[in-house]
This record gives sequence, structure tokens and C-alpha cells, in this order.
Amino acid sequence: MAEIIQEEKQKGGKRKPKKHSTHIDMTPMVDLMCLLITFFMLTTAFSKPKVMEIVLPEKIKKNEKVEPPKIADSRTLNIILGPNDKVYWYPGKADAAALVPLQETNFSATGIRQVLLDRNRALFKKIEQFQQDVISGKINIKQDSLRSAIRKLKTDDDTGPIVLIKFYKKSKYKNLVDIIDEMSIVGIARYIITDINWLEDNMVERALGVPITSAPTAHK
Repeated sequence: MAEIIQEEKQKGGKRKPKKHSTHIDMTPMVDLMCLLITFFMLTTAFSKPKVMEIVLPEKIKKNEKVEPPKIADSRTLNIILGPNDKVYWYPGKADAAALVPLQETNFSATGIRQVLLDRNRALFKKIEQFQQDVISGKINIKQDSLRSAIRKLKTDDDTGPIVLIKFYKKSKYKNLVDIIDEMSIVGIARYIITDINWLEDNMVERALGVPITSAPTAHK
């Protein structure tokens, strides 16, 4: 609020203007600021940062010879991300002598998630039962310890699938995020992102109905 005194009475009845400095009362502004801060604090949605957890392998030292892990064909599940949000999969290992037909699916709840769930049902049930015991109070455990316990269940698992994620040349980066989300939802313990080979590339093109112009001998 501004308060200004403009006149002063002098001898003889004459009034002479007198200048005073302007005084502004900031108290109402402070009250208004506190009200606005309170309003925004109560109406703003507090959202947690969305983080995707990815377990990376240990870094191989220079000149260190490391043998690739042996993967059983019975536990191997190959997932190929194709164009137009399509997902192709096949079990085992591709063989040039007897090509395995690709199974086509999508990212719906009854798509690739159901395929992964069917092959990982035993571990999924263990994790789900463990979480239910924590919620019901049968197991008293902290949040950090809960994550460690679930990670231990995945490490000890020896029945679930080993998923190899591969990309066709016309796949989208968005599908990479989608498929990793599916791995987390279903509780897949072991998966890896690797390159697609020429045989699988031809398998996808055959499934898409694209004429295969390159001979297998031209690839390495």
C-alpha cells in the first residue's frame, strides 16, 4: 500500500506541498506468495521418475579370453522385433538345413507376454507368491531387501527361458523399450540383446512375403 502526504499547513493559512518518500507495505504480497506456494504444492501431482532397470554384464578386460556361455537349446527362446510393431519368435537354434517357421505375435497382453509367461510360469509363481507374503505380512522385509530377494530368486532359477532379443532392419527403437518392459513384467531372469544373423533375417523376410534376393553363401 502506498502512503503519501502531500500538504503541510504554514503561517498565514497558506498550505505548501510537502514531498514524502513513497512507502510500500509488502505484508499482503508475502501473504499472497505463501498462499500461492501452498496452492501449487497441494495441486501439483508428484510423479516419481520412471527408470528402466537393465542389468549389464561385467566389462571384459583387455586381452582377456572369455568363453561364451553355453545355452541349452531347450531353454532358448529367440525373439525378433520386426516392422510395424510385429514380434516373431521361435525356440531353440536356427538351422539352415531345416528352417523353423517363425511364430508371429504382438505386444498385447495375449501376445508375446503370454508366450513368455507360459515358458517362465514356475519362476513367475515363485516371485508372485513371495510378493503376496510380503504384502500380507507373513514376511517382514524392507523394500531394498525385497528387490535383493527377488534378484536372488532369478539368479537361482535354472528352469526359466534364456531369451535372445534381436532386431530386424526395419524394427523400431520403441519396440526395444516395449520388449524389455515385458521381460520385467513376466520376471524373465536371463535375456540378452544380440545381433540378428543372415538366416534369421531371411526367415523374417519369408514371413513378411519379401522376395529373398541374397544367397546364404553371400553372408557370414
